Amino acid sequence: MPYVICEPCVDVMDKACVDVCPVDCIYEAPELNMLVIHPDECIDCGACEPECPVDAIFEDVDVPEEWQEYIEKNASFFAE
Repeated sequence: MPYVICEPCVDVMDKACVDVCPVDCIYEAPELNMLVIHPDECIDCGACEPECPVDAIFEDVDVPEEWQEYIEKNASFFAE
């Protein structure tokens, strides 16, 4: 999964990232109360990362240790 949205997005869900995504791969996850990035649709362009006002978006290899669980949360949302 190229990019992951993490804990700072919870209860915020600012959609600046959605507006700049060229492939529309960012979705609302109401049950998580956050936005999530579809791992198969993301083209790893990075346009979303600087747009996030709460610094919640990371490349999967750069997700801070305390938010590693969000890699799975993002992926699991689309596994159903």
